[in-house]
Amino acid sequence: MREQKPAPETTALAARVVAGLREAGFDGEASVLEPMLGGHSGLTYRITLGDHSFVVKAVPPGQRPIGRHDMLRQARILTALAPTDVPVPVVRASEEPVDGTGQAWFAMDLVPGESLEPVLDDPPVEPTMAAARMRRAAQVLPRLHAVPLAQLPVDSEPLSPFDELARWIRTMDAVPSELAPRADELRERLSADVPDAIDPVLVHGDYRLGNILSQGEEPVALIDWEIWSPGDRRVELGWFLVFADGSNFPGVGREVPGLPGAGELVALYTGESPALPDLTWFDALGRFKMAAIMGHNLRRHREGRHHDPDQEKLPATIERLIVTGLERLA
Repeated sequence: MREQKPAPETTALAARVVAGLREAGFDGEASVLEPMLGGHSGLTYRITLGDHSFVVKAVPPGQRPIGRHDMLRQARILTALAPTDVPVPVVRASEEPVDGTGQAWFAMDLVPGESLEPVLDDPPVEPTMAAARMRRAAQVLPRLHAVPLAQLPVDSEPLSPFDELARWIRTMDAVPSELAPRADELRERLSADVPDAIDPVLVHGDYRLGNILSQGEEPVALIDWEIWSPGDRRVELGWFLVFADGSNFPGVGREVPGLPGAGELVALYTGESPALPDLTWFDALGRFKMAAIMGHNLRRHREGRHHDPDQEKLPATIERLIVTGLERLA
């Protein structure tokens, strides 16, 4: 079989990445850019230079570097967090397009580890290990939220709880009612008693074990920073709690024996700090958000916009998330 040659644009990107890494002090023979699976924004590759391995994230050719595709925005937050006690990969080199043309990219250390969501991903994580990782993640999250915003390249205004709810209402409103039964009821209950905002902090935006590289029990790198922003810590905590219970995902996930419950995880997060107000509302919001995302994906599949038969497994999970959200607000 003839060996397939890299595309010309990939070869050009590899040359620029290698030049940037050599300028940063890394030496040795360079490998080709190997695509890495699993990312949902931009292009992700692995490259080796001598004894060092790196992950390269790049904007697709011709794609505007905005939103999730703004790779250098990710590089900026990782660089800002490097001196803190938040575990993140170290950015080693980057390139910004000149005069608005070219392909933005950055290269960071490839951190060995495993990033698996125990209630969703395969292979399954051994239950004792899964529980230990969940507890450690709850203890690391306050470190992230404690980093002063003044030290960070903040480029947006923080979203209030009202703003967050409005955002996911818009998503849910585009989902046909038959795909999300009782969603309107949960929306009305959330809207009836929106908590006041508290001081904003840095939020990752998708904080869960699936975005944390762990070596054994220990978290060693928080990854996938596409949607970081200043925001309400309770939104992040409520989202994290959605993944603490496999019964939230009938048909698509699994229940993990011994996984710590919401009460224990919140206690680990707060430690000796004062209790956070209105966490039940944010727990329900996290479920509404996940149901809206899944409903949106199922709608796109059924409309033929993105063919993925696995989306047909989602109806029971969408219904379960909405029902448990209602139960928390009852």
